[in-house]
Amino acid sequence: MTPELKYLAMISTFTALMWIPYILNELAKNRITDAVGYPDNPLILSPWAERLKKAHYNAIENLAPFAALVLVANALDISNAATTSAAAAFFWARIVHAVTYALGIPWLRTLSFAVGWGGIICIAWQVLK
Repeated sequence: MTPELKYLAMISTFTALMWIPYILNELAKNRITDAVGYPDNPLILSPWAERLKKAHYNAIENLAPFAALVLVANALDISNAATTSAAAAFFWARIVHAVTYALGIPWLRTLSFAVGWGGIICIAWQVLK
């Protein structure tokens, strides 16, 4: 397994687990029937849980192009220092993004998003050049 595929597997797993904390918060703050149903009034979430939910949506949106590019690079047998570094940067940036989004740290959240996006662009460059 290439390092890029390893980072893809790790960030995919992290993204797949991101829903658990905010759903637990939803269950703690609301009736279970509302949490599993379709209540007339919006469910109550703690501010951190609401932010983590938004971070999760953003993570899914960014995972799709990252995954596609890593898989294309793997199919083309492209794995070099640039793609490995970009995949590592994407992985760590997305972890920092989720944590800083949940904690409400705006500048670091934005910077980590930009670093992750840069990782996507770097891999795209290596694939398309």
